[in-house]
Amino acid sequence: MSFVEGPPNFVGLDWSKPIVKSRRKLPHWTQEGATYFITFRLADSLPQEKLVALEAFRAEWERAHPEPRDEADWQQLFRETLRRVEEWLDAGSGECWLRDEACASVVTRAMRHFDGVRYFLSSYCVMPNHVHVTVQPFAGYELSEVLKSWKGFMARQMNRRLGRTGAVWEPESYDTLVRDAAHLWKVVRYVGNNPKKAQIPEEKWIRWVHPSWEKAGFGFGG
Repeated sequence: MSFVEGPPNFVGLDWSKPIVKSRRKLPHWTQEGATYFITFRLADSLPQEKLVALEAFRAEWERAHPEPRDEADWQQLFRETLRRVEEWLDAGSGECWLRDEACASVVTRAMRHFDGVRYFLSSYCVMPNHVHVTVQPFAGYELSEVLKSWKGFMARQMNRRLGRTGAVWEPESYDTLVRDAAHLWKVVRYVGNNPKKAQIPEEKWIRWVHPSWEKAGFGFGG
């Protein structure tokens, strides 16, 4: 399926404008006004053996891609890492606190609280141990600030609900700039289909797409 224009309020990556590039374990690109596809996961969502496997994969990748590495190399690492992580996450490892309806509600309320004020929230799904979301921060609000606000509020409320203390979320999220309308369509379909892919019963699906996007043909589909 091909698209020329995106839905209302969609702003994709503009190669003519500045892109801020940073790197922790993974590359992060940000651009003012753009739309992002983000995955953030619970702190215990990957068991130790999977974390060891990720480190081994990264070490092997670095040997195969010696310095100097260009941005295409780093983006390849991002894609391959995310593919592995999402397969493991969909297997449902960890305590899966987001299976608890109250905890899942904390997540959705936090994301929707400043929708239309600090950012345009376009779609999300809440999985047992991770969250997918597409969002466009408004001018004056950095993506990192939005994520920090979300995670901080969610962690406090969830710990209170669960009667525990300590880390709730893995600090580093997976984020990518949505390039264009065709990329957006794939992203939104992925967000909407993730519960089915993970074999979660349909009555337990927690997902949402902005009505204006769905009307424009950028909904979850069947």
